[in-house]
Amino acid sequence: MADLPLPGQELTPGDLAAAIPASVHALLHRSWDAGHAAYVVGGSLRDLLMGGGAHDWDLATSARPEQTAALFPGAIYENRFGTVAVPADGLPEPVQITTFRTDHDYADFRRPHRIEFGDSIDLDLARRDFTINAMAWGATPAAPDRSTAPDRSAPARTPQLPGLVDPFGGQADLATRTLRAVGDPRRRFEEDALRMIRAVRFAATLDVGIEAATLAGIQARAELVRHLSGERIAIELSKLLAAPRPSVGLRLMSDTGLLTPISPDLAAQRGVPQNKVPDEDLWDHTLRTVDAAPADPPHLRLAALLHDIGKPATFADGRFLRHEVVGAELAGGLLDRLRWPHADRDRIVHLVRMHMFGYEPSWSDTAVRRFIAKVGVEALDDLFALREADNVGSGREAAAGRLDEVRARVAAQLEAHVVLDLRGLAVDGDDLMQELALAPGPQLGRILDALLDRVISDPATNRRSTLLSLARSLAATESAT
Repeated sequence: MADLPLPGQELTPGDLAAAIPASVHALLHRSWDAGHAAYVVGGSLRDLLMGGGAHDWDLATSARPEQTAALFPGAIYENRFGTVAVPADGLPEPVQITTFRTDHDYADFRRPHRIEFGDSIDLDLARRDFTINAMAWGATPAAPDRSTAPDRSAPARTPQLPGLVDPFGGQADLATRTLRAVGDPRRRFEEDALRMIRAVRFAATLDVGIEAATLAGIQARAELVRHLSGERIAIELSKLLAAPRPSVGLRLMSDTGLLTPISPDLAAQRGVPQNKVPDEDLWDHTLRTVDAAPADPPHLRLAALLHDIGKPATFADGRFLRHEVVGAELAGGLLDRLRWPHADRDRIVHLVRMHMFGYEPSWSDTAVRRFIAKVGVEALDDLFALREADNVGSGREAAAGRLDEVRARVAAQLEAHVVLDLRGLAVDGDDLMQELALAPGPQLGRILDALLDRVISDPATNRRSTLLSLARSLAATESAT
């Protein structure tokens, strides 16, 4: 892919053409040859103009969906909004080709209830959210010139060079790194409330500033976010948290009022004293922690965002008693509303619940093993990474609180292959039922848990004969009481 000039520098006619994959060019040319206007549009074009690479490709065309589907083998007409998915060689995802349209009657603040297909790229761009997304590169073939056509039944078309269509000044806004709504901002956000969350996400991921009228429009219509589905909010939040500095977008969410309808508990962190970094409150601490957390695995930054979500509800006399317990419950409720994937949801809730662990050098090896068993081996690295971010968010060194020491002691226990769960015991439930004539049920579970606790305390007891003897004693004691 060819290098593009930086935003604001003059583009040569071949710059964009050279940066567009050959398979996308093939789709454009096939559409043009069939007499249809076709343009590269949306985020793929914006990212190219910003000097980066595009990961997915969207085209807009004057062809009706059924005409597009007929042009390309394997095409699938996806939805009533005129989008056809077309496989393209060398690209991981199909190219989305959508018929030019205008949208009407946004009664649910998300999707148009009525659309009209059209033939104008300018009208199609006018319905888009922001000027930097309202540009197109491509061509509209000229009308057939039948006077020179050797076969009057086949249209002859005057060639037209592809070019950039930019009716709203998107390229100029890219040069100044400005995010500006197309037309009246309030109307754009009333049509689709998700555009407001996209705006703060773009501020963080694209390093753009939101233009004053657009920012005022978000502040005026922020409450419309209540109408959005949890899934749509979750997608935008995930992209925002992947930004180099998620705090840019998160602070905008709070300042504009977008955060309150999404999470009143997070919004309530503003103004809560934290006594960690001078002149900063709990919300400042949370944002510092999010920025300090690794972007990979992605659930870590969300855990950082939610790690102190329970503090406002538990704040009393300058303390936050058991805020990690309340926070885990609140985090789970929010993630359920956002329809977060179940596996990540459980990981995040567990990290919130565990993040207040304390370590003392006086811990015995048994205490270290109990800590590992409580946290879970699979969650240890995430928990330590979250603690590092929490330390940085508190204005401390990442390894504060003897974090390196506890890590080393945990590593030593893991290298010794100590038993930390029921799977490592030298006996299992079947053994106890056979040897002790125990029936399946709560008693069996209690005995197994007690055996595990004994082995964690003294790994040398993890022998079949020893554990069976202990199990007999435990069963007899239960029977006697």
